[in-house]
Amino acid sequence: MPIERLAHQFEVPASGEKIRLDQFLCSVLPEQSRSQLQDWVRKGCVLVNGKVPAKPGERLRGGESVVVQVPEPEPIVAQAEDLPLDILFEDEELLVLNKAAGMVVHPAVGNWSGTVVNALLHHCEDLSETGGQERPGIVHRLDKETSGCLVVAKTDFSHRALSAQFAGREVRKIYLALALGSFRQNRGIVDAPIGRHPVNRQKMAVLPAGKGRESRTDWRVLGELEFAGTLVTMVQCRLHSGRTHQIRVHMAHIGHGLLGDAVYGRRAGAERQMLHAWQLGFFHPRTEKWLQFTCPFPDDFRAAGVTLDAPMEQDA
Repeated sequence: MPIERLAHQFEVPASGEKIRLDQFLCSVLPEQSRSQLQDWVRKGCVLVNGKVPAKPGERLRGGESVVVQVPEPEPIVAQAEDLPLDILFEDEELLVLNKAAGMVVHPAVGNWSGTVVNALLHHCEDLSETGGQERPGIVHRLDKETSGCLVVAKTDFSHRALSAQFAGREVRKIYLALALGSFRQNRGIVDAPIGRHPVNRQKMAVLPAGKGRESRTDWRVLGELEFAGTLVTMVQCRLHSGRTHQIRVHMAHIGHGLLGDAVYGRRAGAERQMLHAWQLGFFHPRTEKWLQFTCPFPDDFRAAGVTLDAPMEQDA
């Protein structure tokens, strides 16, 4: 049996109809693919009434106890690649990057190369090992399609210190989003818990109180423009938490999904979700000096008509 990481136990309902084991596993673990679950059965990670089944297609009669022991993922050893990086700041402790839209932050299934980590391994002699072999130096992440400010730790000391600032909500995170439609108010706050979508496990969603994790986004309207015949609003968002897909979920929750967001909004002619990590501020782990960085608007934002050069409101 592989080293256990997480165990699930289920009771097969007595429905009176036989069901394939892999079909039952898909119904109780919808976040996993059928092929993945079949592979776990073959590797002996699934027990039916305490015994390893002969095959994924074994028929269940009802009333069986099924235990799934999720194996440790195989470690990913990222390879160095000579890829361009837009470096805003670098010293012996950390780097701040302007991540390009379309670039994945670290290797994972479906993206083993071409990531920020692959580029960092070529650029840096040392990176923090706190995040593991597959995520050296990675303190926080941006979605693949999101551009903008990303801080990377070179040392374990800086990684721990920066992680503590993120956890303690000391980091200043300002984003610029192009949201669909016209807003009735010039500013507002979305204070709504976020968790995994109850049906589509590939998505996040706003959930009832007590069901998700506390999440808050402050937003302010910067102006309106038209993109390919669609009215969109430039919105400045400040995160007071760091949930997965937070801005995308919160903007969709108030009826203004992001331009280009095929999951929570609409593509509407845009090639990617129009979300840019505009500003990032934090205390330097060693000097404790406040550092603040602003990433210029990417080309696709400017092509959409974003030309705002005035300083942003500091209380937004």
